Amino acid sequence: MLIASAKRKENIAEYLLYMWQIEDIIRAFGLDIERIQHNIIDRVPDINDDTRRAMREWYESLIDMMRREEVVGGGHLQINRNTIGDLADLHRRLLADGRYQDYTKAFYDALPVIVDLRSRSGENPPGEVETCFNALYATLLMRMKKQEISPATTDALAKITRMTALLAAYYAKDERGELFGKDEDDTDETHSC
Repeated sequence: MLIASAKRKENIAEYLLYMWQIEDIIRAFGLDIERIQHNIIDRVPDINDDTRRAMREWYESLIDMMRREEVVGGGHLQINRNTIGDLADLHRRLLADGRYQDYTKAFYDALPVIVDLRSRSGENPPGEVETCFNALYATLLMRMKKQEISPATTDALAKITRMTALLAAYYAKDERGELFGKDEDDTDETHSC
């Protein structure tokens, strides 16, 4: 809860990957708040009872949402799908705006990787941005399991990481109103993150 809140403010990409991990942790504990309390909340060092209570309430609310939204076995909560949607919308706006050539370049560098991943995703592949986050999350899981990651995968992932890092940085700027509200004549300013 505290980590999610901090990540949401600091880096939307890290926040989203963290929330996907929390969904999987909740599933791993069978949506059982007592197991989560014992194995996660009670093991957090140096927090007071109010913080523990707030953490429990946060996990309980996520469990409730997962049940109501029928994502107990898989998939993502609506709040996380909304975040992907917001990022996909920003992605489209950045590509359409000639001022953000660094993002456009990063996207086109990553595009062959994205196309390859989407081609392996079955009949209804996710969008470009979600495909990138799926790849990042899969790699995160592989690293947690200490699985070997090939050099080709590492190279491909570097392209996706660059694109999503720029997207996250632009998201933060957009949240502060620093991207699209400027005059179109304001082309002297550098628009890199």
